[in-house]
Amino acid sequence: MSVLELDKISYTYDKKTYVLKDFSCKFEAGKVYAIVGKSGAGKTTLLSLLAGLDKLSDGKILFEGKDITKVDKYTYRSNDVGVVFQSYNLLPKFTARENVELSIDLSKKKVKNKKGLALELLKKVGLSEEEANRRVLKISGGQQQRVAIARAIAYEPKVVLADEPTGNLDPENQDAIMEIFKSLAHNDNKCVIIVTHSQDVAAQADEVYELKPNKSKSSKSKKKNHSEDEDDDE
Repeated sequence: MSVLELDKISYTYDKKTYVLKDFSCKFEAGKVYAIVGKSGAGKTTLLSLLAGLDKLSDGKILFEGKDITKVDKYTYRSNDVGVVFQSYNLLPKFTARENVELSIDLSKKKVKNKKGLALELLKKVGLSEEEANRRVLKISGGQQQRVAIARAIAYEPKVVLADEPTGNLDPENQDAIMEIFKSLAHNDNKCVIIVTHSQDVAAQADEVYELKPNKSKSSKSKKKNHSEDEDDDE
């Protein structure tokens, strides 16, 4: 069963102009998905809808078969999905570790050693303990994005949503961040959905959905699976 399923979803600001219309697709665990398309195609809107931060005009979004409008919004946002923002959205007066610890607190999950878990997660995304204890303004942009990822996975969400997570990074850091996302999908069995303008990022995804402005149709192209030697043809 799909982790997330979109059933003919539509979104409009004024009941006349559709940003998304009758769009359907499925997202599975263990894969990295890229959402691409020109500006105005509805990429960020789609991510906001998946995160439960905005309301559909029509259709349904199903999380593990349940309509997300029928489940507790707080639980869904703080336990089931983790969001990584392009601008990081970290608390600048806090250390990297404290930012991750706060995410654990907000999820209301009981953790015996919160500090130890935060350090473990930051190590997982490539930060040393010394870097983890620095205020976030004292680390690089690439390191801040790693903190943002650690914060998003602190409560073990099944879905990780990322809005242009490499948009502010150089190619080397971009590839390093993508390796983290691929590991989360392929090794930790998470569903990772990335909105991106980057062809290089999209090329590293397992599947790509292309959104087209003001149209009800979208195109889907399947990328090479991490465990396959050849691309699938569609």
